[in-house]
Amino acid sequence: MSKRYQVVGIGNAIVDVIAQTDESFLEHMGIHKGIMQLVERERGETLYAAMDDRVQAAGGSVANTLAGLGNMGRKTAFIGRVRDDALGRFYAEAMTGDGTDFPNGPVGAGELPTSRSMIFVTPDGERSMNTYLGISSEVGPSDVDEDVVADAEILFLEGYLYDKDQGKEAFHAAARAIRKGGGMAGIALSDPFCVDRHRADFQRLVAEELDYVIGNEAEFTTLYEANDLEEALAAASFACPLVVCTRSGDDVVLIRGEERVTVPVERVTPVDATGAGDQFAAGFLNGLATGRSLEVSGRMGCIAAAEVISHMGARPEADLKALFAQAGL
Repeated sequence: MSKRYQVVGIGNAIVDVIAQTDESFLEHMGIHKGIMQLVERERGETLYAAMDDRVQAAGGSVANTLAGLGNMGRKTAFIGRVRDDALGRFYAEAMTGDGTDFPNGPVGAGELPTSRSMIFVTPDGERSMNTYLGISSEVGPSDVDEDVVADAEILFLEGYLYDKDQGKEAFHAAARAIRKGGGMAGIALSDPFCVDRHRADFQRLVAEELDYVIGNEAEFTTLYEANDLEEALAAASFACPLVVCTRSGDDVVLIRGEERVTVPVERVTPVDATGAGDQFAAGFLNGLATGRSLEVSGRMGCIAAAEVISHMGARPEADLKALFAQAGL
C-alpha cells in the first residue's frame, strides 16, 4: 500500500530575513561572521531594524529540505510551530505554495512570536545568521500527528530541536510512529556545537532509533570525539545502517553496511552558501525515496547543493528534475 507522503520532516519553522552587507557592518554590529548565533528577542528586533533591502523567505533547515523535495516532485509534509502573526501566516502560505503540507497551521494568542533568522550575506557569499527562536522551538509531542507521520515512508529530523526537552519528546514520538508504520527515521546533525551539547543523547539516538544519519566532517568527528574522519565514520557506520558525510567541497562519503561510495563534488564559488547542506539532504532523500543507488542519491544531493549556492536564498530556483535528467540521473 503506498503512503500519502514520501518524506515528513520535523524542525524549526523560521522565516529567513536576508540582506547583503559588508564586513564593516558585521564588525559595527558585533556579528560573528560565518556562523549561526542565537539571539534574544530584543537583539533580534535591533538587527531586523538595521537591515536594508530585506528579502523574506520561509526557512528552517528541514523545511528547506522539504521545499527541495517538493521541487523534485516528492509528496512532503512539515511539522513545525508558527504564531498566527504576519510572519507566521507568510510562512504557512510559503510552505503550502511550495507544495509541502503544513498540517499544524498558525497558532493563536498568548504565544511567542514566529521565529526569524536575520542572515547577513557578505560579498564573499558567507552567511552570518542571527536566529531568534521564538515559537518554533516550542515544538512538542502534541504537535506530532502520528497519523501524518505513520503515513510517510521517510522521517527527517533536525538536530537543533534537541535543545528543548519537548523537542526531544516530539522526536521520539515521531521516530516510533514512522518505524511502527514500516518507514525509516533519520536526522541531520545540524552543527558541531549542537552535537557537542547533546553528544551522549545523539550517540544513543543514532544507535537505537535511527535508520540513517547525515552530517559533515566536523559534526561526525565531534559526535564520536574522533581524531580523524575515518575513525568517526567507523563509529557512525557501526552504530547506524546508513551514514552520509559531506565535506564542504570535497568528496561526499556514503556508507551502508559493507558498501562504501564516494561521490566527487564540483567546486563552485558560492553566491550565497545558505542552504547547501539542506539541499544536499533533499537530493539524497529524493534518491532514497525513489529506490536509487547510494551513488545516484549522492550525486542528486551534490547537484541540488550546487544549484542552491549559485543564487541568493536557501531554496532551489531551477527545476531540479530537469537538472537530474541533464546529468543522466
